Amino acid sequence: MKKKIYTDKALIKKRISFSLFILFGLMMILAIRLTYIMIVKHDEYSARAQEQWTSEVKISARRGKILDTNGVELAMSANVYRVDLDLNSIRKYYKANIELKKEREERAAQGEKLNEIKGTLYYSNEELAPVLAEAVGMEEEDVLKALNTTLSDGSEAGSATLIRRVEKDVADKVEAIGKDSEGNGTSITGIIVSPDTKRYYKNSNFLAHVLGTTDADGNGLAGIELQYNTELSGIPGVRMAELDRGGRDLPYTISQYTAPINGSDVTLTIDENIQYFAEKVAETCYQDNKAKAVSITVMDPKTGEVLAMVNKPDFDPNNPREGVDSFEGDTYSDKLQKMWRNRLVNDTFEPGSIFKVMTALAAIEEGVVSDSDVFTCTGSMVVGGRTIRCANVNGHGVQNFADIIKNSCNPGFMQLGEKLGKEKLCEYIKKFGFGSKSGIDLPGEASGIIKKPEDISVTDLATISFGQTNTVSSMQYMAAFNAVANGGTWIQPHVMKEISHEDENGTRVIDKTFEPETKTIATAEQTSELRGYLERVVTLGSGSGTFIEGYHIAGKTGTAQKVINGVYQSGKYISSFVGMAPADDPKVTVMITVDEPGTELYYAGQVAVPYAKPLFTDIFNYLESKFSDENENAILRDVVIPEVRGMKVEEAKKALEDAGLTSEVSGNGGTVKSITPYPGYSVKEGAKVTLNTESEGDGANKVIMPDLSGYSIENAKSLLDKLSIKYEITGSGIVNSQSIPAGELIEKGTITKLQLQSEVKD
Repeated sequence: MKKKIYTDKALIKKRISFSLFILFGLMMILAIRLTYIMIVKHDEYSARAQEQWTSEVKISARRGKILDTNGVELAMSANVYRVDLDLNSIRKYYKANIELKKEREERAAQGEKLNEIKGTLYYSNEELAPVLAEAVGMEEEDVLKALNTTLSDGSEAGSATLIRRVEKDVADKVEAIGKDSEGNGTSITGIIVSPDTKRYYKNSNFLAHVLGTTDADGNGLAGIELQYNTELSGIPGVRMAELDRGGRDLPYTISQYTAPINGSDVTLTIDENIQYFAEKVAETCYQDNKAKAVSITVMDPKTGEVLAMVNKPDFDPNNPREGVDSFEGDTYSDKLQKMWRNRLVNDTFEPGSIFKVMTALAAIEEGVVSDSDVFTCTGSMVVGGRTIRCANVNGHGVQNFADIIKNSCNPGFMQLGEKLGKEKLCEYIKKFGFGSKSGIDLPGEASGIIKKPEDISVTDLATISFGQTNTVSSMQYMAAFNAVANGGTWIQPHVMKEISHEDENGTRVIDKTFEPETKTIATAEQTSELRGYLERVVTLGSGSGTFIEGYHIAGKTGTAQKVINGVYQSGKYISSFVGMAPADDPKVTVMITVDEPGTELYYAGQVAVPYAKPLFTDIFNYLESKFSDENENAILRDVVIPEVRGMKVEEAKKALEDAGLTSEVSGNGGTVKSITPYPGYSVKEGAKVTLNTESEGDGANKVIMPDLSGYSIENAKSLLDKLSIKYEITGSGIVNSQSIPAGELIEKGTITKLQLQSEVKD
């Protein structure tokens, strides 16, 4: 008996020990698990708990404005709305509705009379999705996907954004969900309508490539919007509140609220008025020349500020993907990037004869040339076994230094390059900033390709000297050209003037101003000498179409055959004009490039120069008026009086008004019989023309021969046709001379002979 008792006690002891061991093991496992959860998985589970028991809604910051240099708004954010989903609250809303429905059914079964529920209750995502989709104009499946949003581990998410940037009428529809037609009932808990912003560009395609555009979330995609996205974006705010089991804010807890910090405003160096002039001229040049593209830059050479920058064709930042199919590219993305591409910053090209400005400056600075030096041009020159021709196939003969610049003589500059040598020329090329980014504050700037001295052959030295072989960007070139204009200082080009914000008192606070890098690359004396030579290009050479009486403009033309895949392409050219004014102390610099003109004309003197004159005229008039109310020095355009005889009076007055002229009517007739001065007479803009309605007079069939010098052949033909003057044309290019002197009174149908310019063309 005792033995059995001892046996039972031993067995019990073993069992207790085993149980304690198991219990200890379980406790150790539990301790390890708790340690793992509390330490390793703390952040994850904390976040999950926060998702379940809190409501978090982001509050958008207002994106900063983009302004021109005078404070004119170019891009701003309009007030719209966004719809966010507090998924925790929505799920609790469904649960509460289901419980309410069950309760009411039980009470009704007991015979209790219940009040009618106002509005509509929803019990699942599947019920709510089609109603919400109709309100916001989305596909039902996309709304359902948002309502069923999950976290990365597959668990239910606490929040989701449904749609942004909707107008007030859409926001009102969303807030009315759950209510009846009279507005009775309650909105659905968890569907949050809050203010949002939508980017708006008031002038459509105006300055498109500089401003850029934004994506659906308001982040910059191109241009200034991308370059200064951080400054413009601001910092979003957030509201976080603890919820009860019904998804409502707990009454005795304090919501965490962080106010959004609105984005800063970016003020540009761009002058809206000068930009308008450049836009107008670029569009006209683009259409007239049937070009692949036209680009124009206007700068202040003393500050490096870009006053205007335009590319045609362009796009509307409000609808940044519209028109993409008209651009080249293998894919949609290729076409889109081509459309958004700022060619003045992102593209490089062989500059052609405009580079002769740099070769000339290097030679002057090094003292290897003087105005007495002689250069001989026979129409071509053999270098390294290759025959390189001049634009004037007959040759320029014996010339001095000023002549080879005025005549844009390739053999002359090849001889000048030989005087410099490849090491010195390359030294100056690098000094002028070619081969390195200019540092302009716009995305995607190209560096260009510059040959190293050790890789330059005798032929390369010759071609580089007149603008072939090396490639440059427009911004690189303008930075160097500005140094010629300002007396020798290279200044980093830029489009941002300052970044600022308003404090809580509405006071404007400047956060940052652009401080450009500068360096001296030439001397004031030598650049002044070069500007004198460049003025002769405008008064006597290929830039003569830009000449404005009383205003000293210096400039250079250039026509470069395009290189595609390493091969010069027949019939494809980039034609350029660069200019500065006034030549003795330039206030503005201008660059016009025409990519692949589609007419029979392609020399810069024919396709680019004619558009520089109206651009300079508009800029001069604007700058004069900016500093003088009287504007006594305004440049009035020369206007040819159109033929209006035979028109109704009102029709004639409108035609004269469109031409920039005023009119007065003589007589009581309804039809114009004669006018004073005669059609074809050249007068200044704003001049008065008398419309005679009762008598035709002696000169009813007579017109004045207009001055056609500098006209393109198309424009000359158009004007002569309108005046009923017949013509015979010889040569090619622009009108250089006419057989009937300007101002001579002639009969309609008279034949005039026009000689087109064929010698100095680039």
